[in-house]
Amino acid sequence: VTVDIIEAASYLSQPDAPFIELPSQVDNSSGRVYAGPGSRVMSDILRGGRQDGFPAQLVIQAQQSRMLLNLPIPVRTLTPPINGRSTLMRLYSDGKVYAASLAKYAPLDTDGNERSPTIAQWQDLLEQGELAGPRDRAPTDPIATTGSIIYGRVAGVARGSRWQAQLVDNPTAQSLTIPQPGKAFSYGLSTLHHGRLGTGQIQSAPMLVRYPDTAYFAHGNYGVQYSLTLPLINPTRDTQTVTLALETPIKQDQIQGGLRFLKAPAKQIFFRGTVQLSYKDDQGLPRTRYVHLVQRRGEQGDTLVRLQMPPLEQRLVQVDFLYPPDSTPPQVLTVRTHHQ
Repeated sequence: VTVDIIEAASYLSQPDAPFIELPSQVDNSSGRVYAGPGSRVMSDILRGGRQDGFPAQLVIQAQQSRMLLNLPIPVRTLTPPINGRSTLMRLYSDGKVYAASLAKYAPLDTDGNERSPTIAQWQDLLEQGELAGPRDRAPTDPIATTGSIIYGRVAGVARGSRWQAQLVDNPTAQSLTIPQPGKAFSYGLSTLHHGRLGTGQIQSAPMLVRYPDTAYFAHGNYGVQYSLTLPLINPTRDTQTVTLALETPIKQDQIQGGLRFLKAPAKQIFFRGTVQLSYKDDQGLPRTRYVHLVQRRGEQGDTLVRLQMPPLEQRLVQVDFLYPPDSTPPQVLTVRTHHQ
């Protein structure tokens, strides 16, 4: 079986990508803006990168194993001794393969120094080892409607790696009519059980393979690429100012009177990652922007794109991002038309 490594990145929180304080919105054209390893990995993959050290291809012979990644998570020299690693790879294989993500304490060499485990040691762990413990709380049955909700840890294989949608007025329409002046509408992102924001839609990918005490759905869709196309149209006789923003409303399942936000956003960070925006600006020139966002629970987002749309104009906007680790769903993409 041949496995192509299309895109791949892996970073430690220390020293590669520490969790640092960043403004709510920063231009990330350079790709050097990040807070945490998940934020950095998603930015690299969004740009189609394959980090040095990853091969372009692996060939796995029948009944054989190959090791794709064998990297440390050092803590000995850190104070406090806390570290983590985030990895995301996009792979293509021409046949069925089995994959495993493993962790173990580093063995010592004859001088007492830590060294990387061999493939034989990893194979032994895979066949003889046990699941990491202590185990987290088991998830609530997803059809439960009362009592406290426990989503559980996501572990296994989820269905799909991309959420692709064209946002239009109705299933037969070809365009998305902008809101009336002073109004807005929002599209749910990473909606989940008991957090559908009134849409009735659960975007969490079902788990095709899971452990008995882990999540039934991939809540959060971490690492899933959202690719949203908005074919906006201004049907009025006046030029309209239209903006797009990514926002983090208070999680609700059913809503009355619209989405809810906090006057002063909470301290907890619910989203940190890079968003790609592709559109034609008001001079008709194609633009592609990368913006790193940091949002707290209940935070209304700043403007990502501002368009001056003449009467009857159509304007296509493409929004792409990989839902980043260290984030908490749901979010929304909001289109707003402003009073002139």
